[in-house]
This record gives sequence, C-alpha cells and structure tokens, in this order.
Amino acid sequence: MVTVRYFAAARAAAGLPSERVDIGDDATVADALDAIAARHGVELHKVLGACSFLVDSVAVRDRAMPLRPGAELDVLPPFAGG
Repeated sequence: MVTVRYFAAARAAAGLPSERVDIGDDATVADALDAIAARHGVELHKVLGACSFLVDSVAVRDRAMPLRPGAELDVLPPFAGG
C-alpha cells in the first residue's frame, strides 16, 4: 500500500488530492503509475506523461525504482512560475 498525492493538473485529472493504492509487494513506481492511470482514465494518463515524481520527498527519475510499503508518491505536473 502506498499513498499517492496529486498536485495541480494531476489533482484535477484524478478528481482527488490523494489516495491509498494497494499495488502489492515488490511494486515499482511504474506499477503505481499504471494502477492510478487504470483507475482514473485517459485524462490522468495524459497528465502523467508530463509529470515528475517524488518518493518520500526525493526526486525519482527511474520508474523501475521499487516502492516500499507505506511510501508516499507525489505526482507533480509542470508548474509555471517566475
């Protein structure tokens, strides 16, 4: 079980700010992303392609990274700012 937190456009596409996702033992970031895309449909799937991710507040570039039970996965779309 991991907690997925959505921000900005990802929150809008998922329709909620966070959720717990049961992805099983030995799951990876990619497994969690597949599970949430299947749960929330094409809008979130589109947003995920542009997102960056944090696992327990650490940036993740490798989607094959294992997730420990209880981890927090943050889904961060690109932000505009200046």
